Amino acid sequence: MEKNPAVPMRRPPASAKSEQRIRDILRVARQVFSEAGFQAATTTEIAQRLGVSEATVFTYFGGKRELCVRVVSDWYDEIIAKVEDALPHVHGARAQLHYLVHTHLRHLLAEGPGLCAFILSEGRARNDDFGEIYAELQRRYTAPLMRILAQGQADGDIRQDMPLRLLRSAVYGPMEHVLWDAILRGARGDVAAIADQLVGFLWQALQPPQQNALALAQFRGEVQDALHRLQSSENSDGGAY
Repeated sequence: MEKNPAVPMRRPPASAKSEQRIRDILRVARQVFSEAGFQAATTTEIAQRLGVSEATVFTYFGGKRELCVRVVSDWYDEIIAKVEDALPHVHGARAQLHYLVHTHLRHLLAEGPGLCAFILSEGRARNDDFGEIYAELQRRYTAPLMRILAQGQADGDIRQDMPLRLLRSAVYGPMEHVLWDAILRGARGDVAAIADQLVGFLWQALQPPQQNALALAQFRGEVQDALHRLQSSENSDGGAY
């Protein structure tokens, strides 16, 4: 298995025509993988849609796996670039979280439910074909959120009683459910409104718990424990709890 997340092209483009051919192959391959998934997609179908021979595809890519890795890597590079370029100009943990959530949802749904389902399902599969490559891509992809969360904790805006990896899951988990719901319904919905609602919910969960509320919850717990011990003692005719 390759150790690098991005698999190089079979040969570097030698001309503008070759570069255009590669872009065309990747564009059509993205469509085919989105429609059929990795297992059912074929390089034959990709070549037929392009009106070229399958050998032409193999001139630039070693096979279906290499082509699929390039398609997925390009997709990740696109959204990572959007997030990385914009986040330094967005100030405050909540505003940065909102930008990240909105960009994530919009980018995944931009080309329809097919590519969205492909990215989510192949990423979850962790099979021998893509496991290590996906792991590195997702590490790069989630790094901006980890920085937002870490800085928010340092500034006191985000709770410090949970590890960053759990907070990361608390953000991406609801987004994945939103995306799968859109895929199954076949409707994109109002991405901006969904992002607003989701960030409103997430921000409440991420904020540091109020000390007064914690003290009250602890007091209530102690009272309930005391009442339970008292009831147990009465039910056993004065026996020890």
